[in-house]
Amino acid sequence: MTTPQHTSRRTAEPTPRRMPLGRWFAEIGWRHLVGFLAVVFAVFPILFVLSASVNPLGTVSSTGIIPKAFSLEHYRTLLSGEKGPFLRWYLNTIIVCVVVSVAQVALSVLASYAFSRFRFTGRRAGMLTLLLIMMFPAILSMIAVYSMISGLGKIAPMLGLDTLPGYIIVMLGGSLGQVWLIKGFFDTVPRELDEAAIIDGASHWQVFSRILLPSLVPILATTLVLSVVGVMSDFLLGSIFLTGDDHKTLAVGLYGMLSGDRSNNLGVFAAGSVMIMVPVIVLYQFLQRYIVGGSTAGAVKG
Repeated sequence: MTTPQHTSRRTAEPTPRRMPLGRWFAEIGWRHLVGFLAVVFAVFPILFVLSASVNPLGTVSSTGIIPKAFSLEHYRTLLSGEKGPFLRWYLNTIIVCVVVSVAQVALSVLASYAFSRFRFTGRRAGMLTLLLIMMFPAILSMIAVYSMISGLGKIAPMLGLDTLPGYIIVMLGGSLGQVWLIKGFFDTVPRELDEAAIIDGASHWQVFSRILLPSLVPILATTLVLSVVGVMSDFLLGSIFLTGDDHKTLAVGLYGMLSGDRSNNLGVFAAGSVMIMVPVIVLYQFLQRYIVGGSTAGAVKG
């Protein structure tokens, strides 16, 4: 018969030993430190911009991380159009981002499907050519592109210089910039899915649209966000092809406003920068569930 003393000894659980501080820091703690430093490095400029946007003085010397005063005067100045047609710049940016980003993702995913699933003459050379083109900055081709758009404007004025459609055409020149990223995701999808669907009588378009495309939702959402951020922050091409105030984007318009008076326009520029963040944050919050949900679904199916 088991005595109560023996029962208590047998059911007693061993006390877990605490990891020494030095070993914890060497294995785990340094990661927390690196993450904390990365967050501080990323948050610092955001806090400075937010502080400058609500600082009533709006100068570099009077702006700090923590605002000493609060005012929405800079936002009112922007929305009233005193420094320029801000709402027009905002609308132009939204139009360019929607058209260019959707076209870039659509063309990139079609080209990625062809490079990943088909075997044809010139496939390897085409992929290497795309990689080579992406290695050179866009400024190297500006003279040729400028001449092309100038000549196109003589035939079709709405597609020429200082027009929004002409600028969109120029931006569409980099539509295949996401091919390598999407192709790598295509390569992870088993080819047996394609073969089984084709045996059942599905066409290549049905395989692409009904089987492969739903599994690409995470990478499509990621590339869409990257494309929107890249198009929205473009300044080099916009400053060359867009000169009229009514045709400028936010990047070009705000920079021109800041260069006019850097000492007094910092607050207005910061307010415009904060308003630029809004559509990007909204888009990311909307696509976040597709990124997480698509990744989780793929892990479960695997």
